[in-house]
Amino acid sequence: MAEPCKIPAAMVAESVERSYVLKIDGYSRVKGLLKNGKFVASTPFSVGGHNWTVKYYPNGCPKYCDDFISLYVHHESAGAKEVKAKLTLNVLDRNGNPVPSYTRTTPVNTFSKKAPTCGYYDFIPKDELEGSAHLRGDCLTIRCDVTVMKEIEEAMVPPSDLHRHLGDLLKSNDAADMTFQVDGQRYSAHRCVVAARSSVFKAELLGAMEESSGSTIVIRDMEADVFESLLHFIYTDSVPPALDVVMAGHLLVAADRYNIGRLKVICEEKLCSHIDSNMVATSLALAEQHGFRRLKEACLQFLASPSNLEAMMTSDGYEHLKSSCPAVLKELIARIIPAEFTSAKDIIMTMWK
Repeated sequence: MAEPCKIPAAMVAESVERSYVLKIDGYSRVKGLLKNGKFVASTPFSVGGHNWTVKYYPNGCPKYCDDFISLYVHHESAGAKEVKAKLTLNVLDRNGNPVPSYTRTTPVNTFSKKAPTCGYYDFIPKDELEGSAHLRGDCLTIRCDVTVMKEIEEAMVPPSDLHRHLGDLLKSNDAADMTFQVDGQRYSAHRCVVAARSSVFKAELLGAMEESSGSTIVIRDMEADVFESLLHFIYTDSVPPALDVVMAGHLLVAADRYNIGRLKVICEEKLCSHIDSNMVATSLALAEQHGFRRLKEACLQFLASPSNLEAMMTSDGYEHLKSSCPAVLKELIARIIPAEFTSAKDIIMTMWK
């Protein structure tokens, strides 16, 4: 009565698809034998490791659908886990091609033990089908395409460990081809790594400058521990977790000197977020002398408070700020004195000349 025709499964990217053709010979006889709610079932077929059955209801299901042919696909795998699948149900013409007006496609459904069936109660109006050319010789051919969505486990990409390998290379000195001499200390390094991380070092080490021909480079005006932290950042792109404000200030100057942008941002942010009355004069002098605008603005905003300004004037760094950066103090005075007191502002400005 129900003649199945199996088509081999095909793997499609993240899904497995298979078609099953159900041929109903003696359409009228089957319609007369089976009342509403009764069905013809196909033999089970497998798609994606799951068994499926097509159920054909010649007089519809449920009761109020007796004017329709109902068609459902049932997930047969007992006790199986949930499976996601999409269905396409077609009436085939005499050439075996789907009839567009009798083609229905479901969205992706989750088939489970509680909900094992999906399909259409109103798949085809019986009177419409019986008046069409698609019921040939009292034979109806229906194709069911089942596409099972494969669960593909995403590969967990480990985080980059390039910094660790380069850090190990720095520690081991393997293949080191140059030496930095800083404040009486010697540090082995790799010319290509250092040059790749700093445009200034690149010009010194790979350019036409005198340093490019030697194996030992002398770094002046920098303490050894500051250069060691600078070199560590060059290889690992990281600063010590417990970076203190004093070291951040020294590293900021070093990063600016060798044009290491990311280190400059890290150190300037550290100083901006740790401004207090004891350090603000030193930080403001640093910002003014080296053109660190964000740090300068953060210091000036902090000193806009009279109590903070008063405390800064008693700190150790105030005299250095006063003697080395008088212009920034004038700028500070111009900010904190109200605009209406222009005469007083002019007198104070004259005193700073």
